[in-house]
Amino acid sequence: MLRIRLWQVIVVALICAVSVLFAVPNLFNKESLSESYPDWLPSQQVNLGLDLQGGSHLLLEVQIEKVLIERIEALVDDVRGALRAERIGYTGLKMKGLTVIFQLTDVEKSDAAYELLSDLDREVEVNRDDQGAFVLSLTDSAIAERKSSALGQSIEIIRRRIDETGVAEPTIQRQGEDRILVQLPGIDDPERLKRLLGKTAKMSFHLVDQTVTDSDLARGRLPPGTMKLPADDEVDDAGNPRYYPIRKRVMVSGDSLVDSQPTFQDNQAVVNFRFDASGAKKFGRVTQENVGRPFAIVLDGKVISAPVIREAILGGSGVISGNFNTQSARDLALLLRAGALPAPMKILEERTVGPDLGADSIDAGKIASLIGLAAVLIFMLLYYGLFGIVTHVNESPNVRSSPRL
Repeated sequence: MLRIRLWQVIVVALICAVSVLFAVPNLFNKESLSESYPDWLPSQQVNLGLDLQGGSHLLLEVQIEKVLIERIEALVDDVRGALRAERIGYTGLKMKGLTVIFQLTDVEKSDAAYELLSDLDREVEVNRDDQGAFVLSLTDSAIAERKSSALGQSIEIIRRRIDETGVAEPTIQRQGEDRILVQLPGIDDPERLKRLLGKTAKMSFHLVDQTVTDSDLARGRLPPGTMKLPADDEVDDAGNPRYYPIRKRVMVSGDSLVDSQPTFQDNQAVVNFRFDASGAKKFGRVTQENVGRPFAIVLDGKVISAPVIREAILGGSGVISGNFNTQSARDLALLLRAGALPAPMKILEERTVGPDLGADSIDAGKIASLIGLAAVLIFMLLYYGLFGIVTHVNESPNVRSSPRL
């Protein structure tokens, strides 16, 4: 007769008990599990995919063209600064498509301007003609690198944002040169997630141009280096959106943010933010040098607020206030923590997958498991008799043990 030692029985029993404890949470839904299930017991459930529990299927397009346009706009400012520093006269400096064009006022300085601009940026190709007309453009390798970097960064930022919302096991894949496939199983609020994924969340700090009058701002007569941006939630006496004359130069970039949290200040929802060491130093220097001037916080092309700098802010942290409620403040803090997308996103395709088909598959799997278990028990009972149920097998009396060598 086969003998089983007591310690072996105990080990098998403990393994079975632990297995049951880890499997039991899957018998409850998430609501009842969080309310009535003991905290000290295992509570991890099996995460079902999009095909089993339903969810949202999104196909996003990264508008990489915006990244290249921003790069050319920055190049315009660099060219202007370089030519002015060397006292080289020019006219018609502007962006045309994905190129920068201008005309020298003195053709004899063409060689000096060419050498200056050729050393300005290794990613820029400089072309000129005999009349002093210049055309600057990005090289093919620089454009390809920008596109690849923008798509890779977009995938990483999307992953961070989705992870912040608690969606389990999302699918985020690259498709082609400028598209991203996102599958979100079991989401409760797909509209909120679409809003979070669709926002660029690019924040920057700019000085307000106080030399521009209200009449000039209304007519759009702005000096070089100044842009007209709308306020996020402010209107004038006529009910129209209020506009600010904002200097294009970014004084502090939101890329230096390391944390942002929603909180309350004077019974109003606000967002606290904190810079890293480099950003805090830059933020402190800017506020110290511009006390008494309005300092605009710009998010996705809109002015969130433009408070006047009362004193230098040297701690590397600040507060964003506006017309926020609790949810919008929480979402803004999430976006700033996850980081800004390098380019806007466009939803090309959206499908909502219902859980009905998945529920049928789960029910069919349960029935198949029960039928399989019953079939195994019946087979063991018919083949081994009663000992097949208790898995205790006796040796047949007609079978002799083999002699030991």
